[in-house]
Amino acid sequence: MARQPARASSGRYVSRLTGGTLAVIMAGGRGERLRDLTLNRCKPATPFGGKFRIIDFVLSNCVNSGIRQISILTQYKAQSLIQHVQHGWSYLRGEFGEFVEVVPAQQQTGAHWYRGTADAVYQNNELIASHHPKHVLVLAGDHIYKMDYGPMIAYHVEKGADITVGVVEVTADQARHYGVLTATEWNRVTRFAEKPAVPDPLPGRPDAVLASMGIYVFNAPLLEGMLSADAASDASSHDFGKDVLPEAINSSRQVFAYPFQDVKTRAQSYWRDVGTLDAYYDANIELVHVRPELNIYDEDWPIWTYQVQQPPAKFILDEDGRRGMAVNSMVSGGCIISGAVVRESLLFSDVRVEERTTIHRAVVLPHAEIGRGCQINGAIIDQDCVIPEGLTIGVDRAADAQRFHVTEKGVVLVTPDMLRKLRP
Repeated sequence: MARQPARASSGRYVSRLTGGTLAVIMAGGRGERLRDLTLNRCKPATPFGGKFRIIDFVLSNCVNSGIRQISILTQYKAQSLIQHVQHGWSYLRGEFGEFVEVVPAQQQTGAHWYRGTADAVYQNNELIASHHPKHVLVLAGDHIYKMDYGPMIAYHVEKGADITVGVVEVTADQARHYGVLTATEWNRVTRFAEKPAVPDPLPGRPDAVLASMGIYVFNAPLLEGMLSADAASDASSHDFGKDVLPEAINSSRQVFAYPFQDVKTRAQSYWRDVGTLDAYYDANIELVHVRPELNIYDEDWPIWTYQVQQPPAKFILDEDGRRGMAVNSMVSGGCIISGAVVRESLLFSDVRVEERTTIHRAVVLPHAEIGRGCQINGAIIDQDCVIPEGLTIGVDRAADAQRFHVTEKGVVLVTPDMLRKLRP
């Protein structure tokens, strides 16, 4: 794996760097691979982990890293995201130059919406320049991870880089989902290929490749010039991975990879792209394990969010066949488990489960109601679903495929629209 910087940067040095950095979060994606789960919301606004939204992780990383100037670029079905940010992230102090601002697509440079990730930033060049940042940290708003961006920005400065790309190791068969980098022993990037069919492997490791995390550090003046040149090119698709980074490498810019590793052990740090239903389901279910890789109970790196005040979860009835209980599960505030059994599952806030129902390895989003005598296995139950009495989900794959959506791994997605079609 690529090498880490030779020396650790002092806290004061890093804080100066993060204090002069503007974070630009890309939060306009449709999340098409999440299918009906993003039918009425953008991917960053999708609930995750029992009480959070996906975007809370990148926002928490910024705040915990000392980055308090944050612009969120939106486009697709952003209303729930906008409301969430307004309710939960309005505590920063404007008089100290701190802000989390939501920036809608406004056709700033012509009669077109955002044509790609690079174009989204380009259309907001004036906004970025108005904040006078020294560095611009471009972030994807749809990944799950905890990361201190300060050391990465310090690494960028120490290397004298024009662009620094956060990278993780993935298996070669996953390369078709990512931008893949080729780098020297000293992390200098020599090639960037977007979703290649035949990726360049790591030296001596044919089954591993370096994948982009969708995290980029730019020197602010350079970013403006590169985006202006990209916008003027009719041949460009105006995307960072497909166009801007390959052009920078071809132009002999100083592009470096920053491995997202534990500084002491060099182990790969937790990072998940929850862009498919199976990945989304797995990442949520992992949280109910005894010691999950993602520690959301970490007091040193809290995940901040907004949640409506709810009473504690309640488990009622205690007799054979009608015992309210949850085992190896996470149950959020406002839930009432009435004579039902929940195992290895994650329930978001304000979920109701009625008697003689069993839930096993399910992810149940907020405000869902599950009727009496239901059996639910290996499913994602979307927000506001009302599961009718006696319904079985996740037992008969053929029957599920006729009524709901079933993934390659057999996870069943149930949405309110699907349930309405079941009504006589």
